[in-house]
Amino acid sequence: EAPSEGAVAVPFGPGCRQLPQTGPGSPAEIAKEKVATAVEQSPLLSQLAEALKKSELVDQLNSAEGITVFAPTNEAFSALSQDVKDKLNADPAQLKKVLSYHVVSGKVKPSELQSGSLETLEGGKLTVKQENGDYTVNDAKVVCGNLPTANAVVYLIDKVLVPPQ
Repeated sequence: EAPSEGAVAVPFGPGCRQLPQTGPGSPAEIAKEKVATAVEQSPLLSQLAEALKKSELVDQLNSAEGITVFAPTNEAFSALSQDVKDKLNADPAQLKKVLSYHVVSGKVKPSELQSGSLETLEGGKLTVKQENGDYTVNDAKVVCGNLPTANAVVYLIDKVLVPPQ
């Protein structure tokens, strides 16, 4: 069934089951926090939280009004080759570019992910589509989408998106 777009955003996707039901990192708690703080609370996003700190994007994301973050899960970060991880860890500017590629302005609703492209904070474009109930962003799958935070909507994805060189 299609994700709801009523007053209360209903998270969707198989990965949502991995979120804590209550307490820090749960949808109810995330909804009260600014987005980078919400990411920090989520046990599924600890590597993203670390990367945001390293690239000094925390304040920028927390002070933004109405953004959408496509948040790679820990599994997504783990899937990166060691070579890529080392490069990003050694180069905060490149890391910031990659992370900025996961952020778009405006709170994107599931209906806006059916097909098309979104402009990112980094300046590149993300291709979004929905097929058979699966939502994809470039070649990453949305594993849990439509999670509201105080100033953003978060979609957990299963790959780290790399901006075109």
